[in-house]
Amino acid sequence: MSLNSLPAWSALAAHYESIRDAHMRDWFAPANDPAPTRAERFTVSGGGLTLDFSKNRVTDETIALLIQLARETGVQARRDAMFAGEIVNPTERRAALHTALRASDTNAPYAAQVKAERTKMAAFAERVRNGQWVGHTGKPIRHVVNIGIGGSDLGPKMVAHALHHLATPKIRTHYVSNVDGVDLQRVLEQIDPEQTLAIVVSKTFTTLETMTNARSLRDWFLRSGCAPDQLARHFVGVSANPQEVVRFGIAPDNVFEMWDWVGGRYSLWSAVGLSVMIAIGPEHFDRLLAGAHLMDEHFRHAPLERNLPVLLGLLGVWYRNFFGSQSYVVAPYSEALHFLPAYLQQLEMESNGKSVTLDGHFVDYSTSAVTWGEPGTNGQHAFFQMLHQGPTIVPIDFIVSLTPEHPLPGHHAKLLANCFAQGEALMLGRTQAEAERIAGPEQAALVPHIVFPGNRPTNTILLDELNPQSLGALIALYEHKTLVQATVWNINPFDQWGVELGKMLGKVVEADLVSASSVEPHKHDSSTSALIARARAKLRS
Repeated sequence: MSLNSLPAWSALAAHYESIRDAHMRDWFAPANDPAPTRAERFTVSGGGLTLDFSKNRVTDETIALLIQLARETGVQARRDAMFAGEIVNPTERRAALHTALRASDTNAPYAAQVKAERTKMAAFAERVRNGQWVGHTGKPIRHVVNIGIGGSDLGPKMVAHALHHLATPKIRTHYVSNVDGVDLQRVLEQIDPEQTLAIVVSKTFTTLETMTNARSLRDWFLRSGCAPDQLARHFVGVSANPQEVVRFGIAPDNVFEMWDWVGGRYSLWSAVGLSVMIAIGPEHFDRLLAGAHLMDEHFRHAPLERNLPVLLGLLGVWYRNFFGSQSYVVAPYSEALHFLPAYLQQLEMESNGKSVTLDGHFVDYSTSAVTWGEPGTNGQHAFFQMLHQGPTIVPIDFIVSLTPEHPLPGHHAKLLANCFAQGEALMLGRTQAEAERIAGPEQAALVPHIVFPGNRPTNTILLDELNPQSLGALIALYEHKTLVQATVWNINPFDQWGVELGKMLGKVVEADLVSASSVEPHKHDSSTSALIARARAKLRS
């Protein structure tokens, strides 16, 4: 059966029509929630995190029907198949075993390989951290430059920024991803060639952006006085293609392995996280893994009705497919989580931005929402106006730690107050009568402008404190949310064929841009041909 002909889907469609005009304000009112119990009923904990989803446009019946949908679409079976190492990425005939990278069970798939590689990572990280690993002039490493893109950049960069308060002050970590030379140049201006270690991260070790930056950095070392035979003191590689790493010029002993059963956007738990381990140390990195494992166990064993990834995923389906929401906002009230929205953009949109089912049929329903956001409170002074009073419903995930990562007095209470108040304001809104009382008779024309519709759905995810364990659990929560939604939509969250065409055409266009001969007529469409001609003229001027 197709998704929209399932009994639960049909029941949800009818249920949506019955509550679409209901206002959450009324559900929270003492007359309808006298105990009150709504917040308690719609708050769950797991993996060290707490999710309050009471400010959503859902009732007990909504949740029951969404859980029924999860059962009818096989969420449990797909979850169990992934953990067992079965092929859940059929287009590439691969397992998706990022969970094995943080499993504590010695019988978990690939446990021996994972343990051996992590032991190698830890030994290397400690040598860099304690000054035993030195550059070509004998000076200790003070800068680590991670060169990657996509999952080889976004995950490690996000975690390193989030856990900066635990990082060694002796070493600065930099991240370079964009093929725009400005990205690398800005880092070159901050680092010392005698005290810099480059970690080149690429699954294939052929990624255009990564290898372009890696070659430019290698040339910079050579121009700065590093002899070719000493480059091994400054370069290590992380890849599933060790032969290509060695061909680049990195010593075999400096190659760390990743595997084809781990997708790039799920890979920070592997040697892709080497820059993070150097920054925060192996013990903190192990706690990051332990937090993710806690969420894995919660996802595997908690009943669906109390399962954080399941509920978060199903709520996303509810708004995407029944309310027609095009996007949702990630609003971490934490500057440390500055890069979390960008990380989740790739995780969710590259995973679930698909229009073909697992069996190759085009979908006739919406899949991935657009993921976007900024840390609070900055977002309040940017796009929250639209969230409050725009005509579009945009669900929001608020994420906040109850404990600050800094010693400054007075700041954290204000941060928490803003986070909680935004959720309350988005839910309650401001009625016409309330606006009239505020404006008064003398400002009657102002009334329409200060009415807030409210009824805007939000989740609030609470961390007791932002530490490696809670961060690991938070990341794993969204990984599993992504799987839940992919299962409901019957799509493959582990491939990304959509990025391939642009890559292929990019090589053709680049060849035409730098070619000394003229471009063949009609090789490209007229717009692309004109753009190439303008660029060629500029490049040669």
